Amino acid sequence: MSRGNSGRIVLEIDPALKDKLYIALANEKLTLKDWFLKQCNEYLDNVSQPKLSFGKVTKNTNKNRKDK
Repeated sequence: MSRGNSGRIVLEIDPALKDKLYIALANEKLTLKDWFLKQCNEYLDNVSQPKLSFGKVTKNTNKNRKDK
């Protein structure tokens, strides 16, 4: 797929899917552009900022510790 220098994105999808999307967006009072930009920003935020993973949190009993 070619990529031009304009701010336009053109893609072809199934007409039935397009209709469903427009109906769902209308119910949310969103335009396709607003929805698309929101999705783009959320995606790019997740891609550019790796998620922190702290692993499983366990209780530290410190069995080798001697009380003073």
